Amino acid sequence: MNTKKSTILITILIVLVVIYFGTGVYQVGPSEVALIKTFGKYSHTTGPGIHAHAPYPFQSHVIVDVQTVRKQEIGFRTVKPGEYTTKEEEALALTEDGNIVSVEAVVQFRVSDPIKFAFRVDNPEALVKFTTESALRERIARRTVDEILTAERDTVSSEVREIVQKLLDSYDVGIHVINVLLQEVVPPAPVISAFDDVNNAKQDKERYINEALKYANNLIPKVEGEAKKIILEAEAYAQEKILQATGETQRFLSILNEYRKAPKITETRLRIETLEQVLPKAKTIITLDDSQKITFLNLDNLLGGGSK
Repeated sequence: MNTKKSTILITILIVLVVIYFGTGVYQVGPSEVALIKTFGKYSHTTGPGIHAHAPYPFQSHVIVDVQTVRKQEIGFRTVKPGEYTTKEEEALALTEDGNIVSVEAVVQFRVSDPIKFAFRVDNPEALVKFTTESALRERIARRTVDEILTAERDTVSSEVREIVQKLLDSYDVGIHVINVLLQEVVPPAPVISAFDDVNNAKQDKERYINEALKYANNLIPKVEGEAKKIILEAEAYAQEKILQATGETQRFLSILNEYRKAPKITETRLRIETLEQVLPKAKTIITLDDSQKITFLNLDNLLGGGSK
C-alpha cells in the first residue's frame, strides 16, 4: 500500500515538474517577436518559431506583433464590419472661426521598436490615440469651418501625422505612425440642415457671380470693339480733315504767291474760275449794264428748257 502511494506521489510530482518546466515553452508567430525577461529584466529577443526559456519566476516573455498595422479610432468605434457608432465627446472640435465640426479619424501605426513599445509605457496604444486626438484638435483650431470641410482636409491629415510622430519620438515609445485619415468631417447633427442652407446660399452666390462674369466677358469685348471702331473712324476723319486743311493751305499760299507777282491777272483768273463754278448751277443771271439797267436772264429759256 505504501509503495503504491509513493508511486502515485512520484508520478504526480513528475507531472507537476513537467508542467512547471512546460510553462517556459512558447510559440512566436510570423509577424511577432518575443522579449525574454530574466528575473523581470529584459535580456534578449527571439523570433518566430517554438522556443523555451526557464520557467517563472526565473524567466518570462512578452509577445509583440511588429508587422501588423494597428489602428486607433477617434470619434467613432467599429461595432462590426460595416457598422459604426459615433462618440460625440471625441468627435466634436472647435474651428478657428468659432464653429463646431464633427471629425472622425483613424490613425494607423506599426511597432518600430518592440522593446520600447513593451517596456517604456504602460498603454502605448492609448498614448497614440490621445496624442492624435490632441494634435487633431490643435490643427482644426487653426482652420475655419469652410477650410476644414473642403480643401484643407488632406493638409490637416498630413500635419497631424507629422505632429504625432514627433511627439511619440520625444516619448521614445518605439512607434511609427503610418497615416492619419479623416474619415468624416461634417457639421454637428443639430445644425446640419442650417449648414446646408448656408452652403446652398454660397453656391447660389458663386453661380450668380459666375453668370455675371460670363455676361461681362461677353459684353466687354463687344463694347471695346465698338469703342475701337469709333476711335479709328474719328482718327481717320481727323486725318482726312488735316490733309484737306493742309491741301487748302498750300493752295491758298500758292495763289497768294501768284497774286503778289501779278495781282490783276490773278484776281481776274479767280473771278473767272468762280464764275465757272457758280454759273453752271444758276437758273437766273442778273446783269447790270453801263446805264445801270438790270437785266434778268433765264438760262432754261435760253437753253431751250422749261422752267417750273
